[in-house]
Amino acid sequence: MIVLPGEFIEERKGRKLGKGVYEENGKVFAKVLGLPRVTDTEVSVIPLSGAYLPNVGDRVIGVVSTVEIAGWFVDINSPYLAFLPLGEAVEEFVDTSRVDLSRYFDTGDVIFCRISKVTKSKDVQVSMRDMVSRKLYGGVLIKVTPYKVPRIIGKGGSMIQMIKQKTKCEIYVGQNGVIWIRGENKGKAIEAILTIERESHTSGLTERIERMLST
Repeated sequence: MIVLPGEFIEERKGRKLGKGVYEENGKVFAKVLGLPRVTDTEVSVIPLSGAYLPNVGDRVIGVVSTVEIAGWFVDINSPYLAFLPLGEAVEEFVDTSRVDLSRYFDTGDVIFCRISKVTKSKDVQVSMRDMVSRKLYGGVLIKVTPYKVPRIIGKGGSMIQMIKQKTKCEIYVGQNGVIWIRGENKGKAIEAILTIERESHTSGLTERIERMLST
């Protein structure tokens, strides 16, 4: 459940007020757009400002967080963990009573995948069943504000293609604001991407990035 600023969350009942909330007459309200968290001792809101909210069809970069019996939980840089079912990851039949699934994907593995399902209760499922999805080996991950991703990619992919060509780096961009980079000049690629994120609202950005990458 997502709460809006000013929305009632819970009676305080002696609980501590955490981040993102305020109290009026013993009632706790949200200060920010976010996910409410209510425990026996505290009421708070995890802000969604700048957070990635999954949409079916999005290409994302995730990190495997746990290996389960029938699949994997994946951190997709969102308030919601995603689940990668075995059937959406491996084509062959796997006897889960005999096979350790970490032979396919293990904790810490980085994957480029697709959001395949989002329920009303925000259960998120991802899939590897297409020609584009893959496990990413080596490289580094950086995070940017998700809504800046279209500017980083550029019209028709022009900006990210220029960065790839100028730095000779392999780059995958997730719509969840996670970017994977591998190559000798990855430092220069990272500098360019973070500059685009910071200055995305300014004019003449493409020319500035081109000059930066040409020096």
